[in-house]
Amino acid sequence: MVNATQVSFFTLSAYFDTGVFKYLYFIIIISLYIVIICTNLLLIVVICKNRSLHEPMYLFLCSLFVNELYGSTGLFPFLLVQILSDIHTVSASLCFMQIFCLYTYGLTEFWTLAVMSYDRYLAICYPLQYHTRMTSKKIAVLIALTWLYSFLVHILIVFGLTAPLQLCGNIINKVYCDNYYVVKLACSDTTANNIFGLVHMFTVIFALIILILFSYMRILKVCFSGSKQTRQKALSTCTPHLFSLLNFSFGAFFEIMQSRFNMNYLPNMLRIFLSLYWLTFQPLINPLLYGLKMSKIRIVYEKVALNH
Repeated sequence: MVNATQVSFFTLSAYFDTGVFKYLYFIIIISLYIVIICTNLLLIVVICKNRSLHEPMYLFLCSLFVNELYGSTGLFPFLLVQILSDIHTVSASLCFMQIFCLYTYGLTEFWTLAVMSYDRYLAICYPLQYHTRMTSKKIAVLIALTWLYSFLVHILIVFGLTAPLQLCGNIINKVYCDNYYVVKLACSDTTANNIFGLVHMFTVIFALIILILFSYMRILKVCFSGSKQTRQKALSTCTPHLFSLLNFSFGAFFEIMQSRFNMNYLPNMLRIFLSLYWLTFQPLINPLLYGLKMSKIRIVYEKVALNH
């Protein structure tokens, strides 16, 4: 048996020889990364610099865009190096850091989307009491808890439970480092990892899903019983968020399915695409979705553009 501290590197076996096409893949990946950085950063600046956008919904959006930049930075530079490399290896320390980064991104994304669902529920179901219920202090606490919880949980998972495991191999069948695949390499007892994973999923993830479902059930009830103006307001503010939520859930579902079940019958390119979907499409689509669909952001952006 080999102690995890003695494993100096992991091999990412999902890569295959693409020949000269690797330069095309490199151009595509770096173009996506540039678009993600520019669009998310632009919207963060627009929200931060304009006091008219210092409202709960836009502050939660700002936190969401910061998370998109964080998660993308944990993935894209790594992919760019690996695409050009002929030997697809990564040091153990860098691998665990990437796992930490990508997993905190995923949980922070889900927490933020759940908090945004709750915010929309208050705004639509209790419009007259909205600003007394969603105070500046409450916004700050919700954003801080979202990030702190995600970081603390994954410090425990990655560095407390996964890193100390005794490993019997170092081959990860993915194009990036994944906690579940590292745990599968363990030849020591992984009971603590499995129990913590199940408890966390049933207590926290299901609680967030229930919060989201409850929020949208109440929103739909108000929409069906309310005026045409109420329905239009709900649609204009909830449609981008609901689409973002479904997109992230769709990508995360396929990632979980691929990790837990044998999908070797699928083409390699399709498996790679599905494993990258939840990490690439969310930060790419969200700024475009919210920037185009939310009229207040669009109007402020147009004013900023005209002034420059």
